[in-house]
Amino acid sequence: MKTKIYLFLSLVFCSVLLAQQSKNTVVPNENLIVENISEISKDLATKVKKYSEARGASIVAIHPLKEEVIITTRFGATNQLHKVAQPMGARKQFTFFDEPLGNGVYEPTKGDYLIYSRDSGGNEFGQLYQLDLKTLQSTLLTDGGRSQNGGITWKKDGSGFFFSSTKRNGGDRDIYYMNPNDPKSTKLILEVKGGGWGISDVSADGTKLLISEYLSANESFIWLLDVATGKLTEVTNRKEKSVVQSGAGFSAQANEIWFITDRDNEFQRIATMDLVSKKITYITTSIPWDVEDYLATDDLTKIAFTTNEGGLNKLYLMDANTKKYAEVKNVPIGLIGGLEFTNNGKSLFFTQSTADSSSDVYQLNLSNNQIIRWTESELGEMQTSDMSKPKLIEWKSFDKLTISGFYYPTATKFTGKRPVIINIHGGPEGQSLASFAGSNNYYTNEMGVALIFPNVRGSSGFGKTYIAKDNGFLREDSVKDIGALLDWIALQPELDKDRIMIMGGSYGGYMTLATAFHYADRIRCSVDIVGISNFKTFLKNTEEYRRDLRRVEYGDEREVKMAAFFDKISPLNNTDKIKKPMFIIQGTNDPRVPVTEATQMRDKLKAQGNVVWYLEAKDEGHGFRKKPNVDYQRLAVIKFMEAYLLN
Repeated sequence: MKTKIYLFLSLVFCSVLLAQQSKNTVVPNENLIVENISEISKDLATKVKKYSEARGASIVAIHPLKEEVIITTRFGATNQLHKVAQPMGARKQFTFFDEPLGNGVYEPTKGDYLIYSRDSGGNEFGQLYQLDLKTLQSTLLTDGGRSQNGGITWKKDGSGFFFSSTKRNGGDRDIYYMNPNDPKSTKLILEVKGGGWGISDVSADGTKLLISEYLSANESFIWLLDVATGKLTEVTNRKEKSVVQSGAGFSAQANEIWFITDRDNEFQRIATMDLVSKKITYITTSIPWDVEDYLATDDLTKIAFTTNEGGLNKLYLMDANTKKYAEVKNVPIGLIGGLEFTNNGKSLFFTQSTADSSSDVYQLNLSNNQIIRWTESELGEMQTSDMSKPKLIEWKSFDKLTISGFYYPTATKFTGKRPVIINIHGGPEGQSLASFAGSNNYYTNEMGVALIFPNVRGSSGFGKTYIAKDNGFLREDSVKDIGALLDWIALQPELDKDRIMIMGGSYGGYMTLATAFHYADRIRCSVDIVGISNFKTFLKNTEEYRRDLRRVEYGDEREVKMAAFFDKISPLNNTDKIKKPMFIIQGTNDPRVPVTEATQMRDKLKAQGNVVWYLEAKDEGHGFRKKPNVDYQRLAVIKFMEAYLLN
C-alpha cells in the first residue's frame, strides 16, 4: 500500500514540476523535432522579442486599371498578400494561408483576379491558384501533385497565360498554355530536356515567346518559340561556353530584343540584338558592375534597371529609343528590387531596404522624379540606435586574391575583444549584401557578438572570373578564403580570435561543415543550416529537376575522379577531425538539400561522442519561413552561443 502511495505522490510531483517548467520555459511546437537543445526560458524570449518583431513589405503586382498595389507582408505567422489602395494606406489582407505567399499576377485587362503559386510545407512544389478578389476564394488550376509550376506570363489580351511546369516527368521544365477559366484545356506548348528552362517574354500579339535556358551561373542561352508551330529557334549560340545571356525581352523595334549578358566583358551589361543579323550592341558598358534586373514599360519606350555595385543597388532610368540612361539620384542608399511599371508608364514601383530599415514599397513619379512611400513596415521595439551598420572589409586569401565581406560591429557599450559569428551565404553563387541586420541586432547589441558576412570566391557580384573560381575541383579554395578570414580576425584589436562561431545555410552550410573540420582548432562551435554534408549523397537525393544544374556547378559524381574528390572533401567523411560543438538545423521537406544530409551528419557525430544539437521542422523545407519556427530557431541558436561561444 505504501508503495502505491509513494508512486502516486511521485507522479503528482512530476506533474507539478512539468507544469512549473512549461510555465517558465519556451515549449517547442508540435512540428519541431528537438534533440539536446538546452531549456529556453521565457525571460529570454521576452528579451529577444524586441528584435524579432520587425516585418517588411515587398511589391507583388500593380492593378491594370487603378493605382493600387498588391504587396506581401506578415501580420501572423507567414507572409500573405495584401492590397494597398493609396500611399501609406491601410493594408487589406487577401490571403490567409498557413503557407507563405510572395507572388501573384493580375489578370491584365480588368484585374478581377490574381494568379499565384503556393507550395506545401516548404516542399517547393508550387501549384497555381486563381484568387477571386471579390470572394477571396482560391481555385486550384494545376495538378496539385509533386510538380513545380510558375513563370506566369500573360498574353496581353488576357485570354490566357503561359507557364512552366515539371509535371510531365518531375525533371524537365516544359512550357504550357492555360486559360484559367478553363484549366482542363491546358496544353503543352514546348517539351524540353532539363530543369533550367523558363519564359522571359511574350510578343504583343502572343504568337512568340522568348525562352531562357539556364545551365549555370556562368552559362545561359536565349531561344525564340513560335507558339502556333512549336518551332524553337536558337537566338544565341548554344555551342558558345561560359557566357551569360538572360532576361530577354522584345523591343519596340522589329526583329530586336533586349537582354543581359557578360559576353566580352567581366560584368553583365544590358544589350540589344538584331535577330536577323545577330549584331549585338552593348548599352551599359560605362557601369563596371553587374546589371541585376531591368524592366520595360508596356509601350517599350522606357526602361528601368538596377545594378549591384559592391553589395548595394542603384536605380537607373533609360530612354529605350536613344539608349541614354541616368541614375535616379534621390533614392536612399540600400537594396532595391521588384521593379513594376504602371500600365500607363507614368510611375515605377519598387521595393527598397536600407541598413536601418526593413523592406518597403515606394513609387517613383517619372514626370518629376518624386519618390512616394507606400508602406512603412513596423520594426517592433527596435530603435535606430540598436542597429549595427555594415562596413565593407577586405582581406587577402592564400593565393593573394582579394576577398571582401560586410562587418557588423558590436554596440560601443561592449569593451574588450569581441566574439565573432562568421555567417556564410548559400548559392554558392549568392552574395552577402549591405543589408538590414534585423533580428541579428540582438547579437551585436545585447550579446556583444560581432558579425561578418563574407563573399568568398564563387560569390556573384564580382565578375564572371570570380564566380567561377570555386567550380569543380576548385571547391575547397573557397574554404581557404575562410581560413584567411580567420587570419584577418586575429589581426583586429577589437575581435577575439579565440571565440569564433561559423554559421551558414545551404551551400553556406557545407562551408560551415568544411570549416569545422579544416579549422577545428581555430573555432569554438558551428551552426549548420540545411547544409550539404556529402556531395555524392546530395546529388543522388536532390530533386530531379535540379540535379543536372547542380552537377554543372559542383561536378558530376558519376565520374570516377570527381567521385573520389567528393569523398575526399566530404564533411561526412571527415567527422573525425571535427572537435567542437555543432548545431544542425533542417527542414523535413527540403527538396534542395534533403533531410538525410542533416541526419547522416548528426548520427555520425553523435556516434563519435561529439556535442550535437539538432532541430528539425516537419512543416518546413529549405530553411524556416514560419514565424513560430523561426523564433524558436533563433532562441535555440542564442542558447547554443551562450553555452559554447561566450562561455
